Amino acid sequence: MGTRKVAVITGAAQGIGKQTATVLNGLDWSLVLVDLQPIDTSVYGNALSLVGDITDETFVQSAAMQTIDKFGRVDALVNNAGISCITSALDTSAEMYRKVIDVNLVAPFLLAKAFGGLMVAAGSGSVVNVASVAGMQGVADRSAYNASKHGLIGLTRTLAVEWGAKGVRVNAVCPGWVKTEMDHKDQAGGSYSDSDITDHVPMGRFAKPDDIAQAIAWLCDDSKSGFVNGISLPVDGGWTADGSWQSLRLRHRD
Repeated sequence: MGTRKVAVITGAAQGIGKQTATVLNGLDWSLVLVDLQPIDTSVYGNALSLVGDITDETFVQSAAMQTIDKFGRVDALVNNAGISCITSALDTSAEMYRKVIDVNLVAPFLLAKAFGGLMVAAGSGSVVNVASVAGMQGVADRSAYNASKHGLIGLTRTLAVEWGAKGVRVNAVCPGWVKTEMDHKDQAGGSYSDSDITDHVPMGRFAKPDDIAQAIAWLCDDSKSGFVNGISLPVDGGWTADGSWQSLRLRHRD
């Protein structure tokens, strides 16, 4: 068994997942990078790329076994992979609704069972679920996405209660709007503009992937967040804190 801590990151090929891998690599973690596409591991110190569908329980169980075979341990799971669906509730098909729930909620449950189970057996570890401010509020035209992220926060709290005494902490990070490939894809449909977001955020900007990755890394580290368990941490520039009306909000930008 190696002495370096091992983190499993889903959706690690781009965006928040990729930046989380970069941050943890810089902190001398070994990495298991899970995605639908292969990832070049040569840019990391010690990493394993696993390609597969995280909604498939057989693949998830295999990924857990491959992690133990290579590294002999797992210390953190970052459930980052997710998909969006921007359409009104009346126009959302049952098929699309189920797909979003499968990727954003069922898959984290399967991964938490497989990798969290290993951490429970070892008596230590951290699970970080990447939820969203959409899991803390209602956002129009995102019924499937909102429901999946509200559910992920509920799962986070439940596992924190069940596993805390066993040495495994479970927390969620709730990003606001982040400039990633998903954001570019969502904006391409014309559903919102940059100013729709930045005018609402007290800090007046989008999040960067590193803003979220640093929070995730903090929650992974028992030496820094060892008594933090069951929280849903907004990393949103003040989005969820701001109850101001628009003219008042913008007045404070001057």
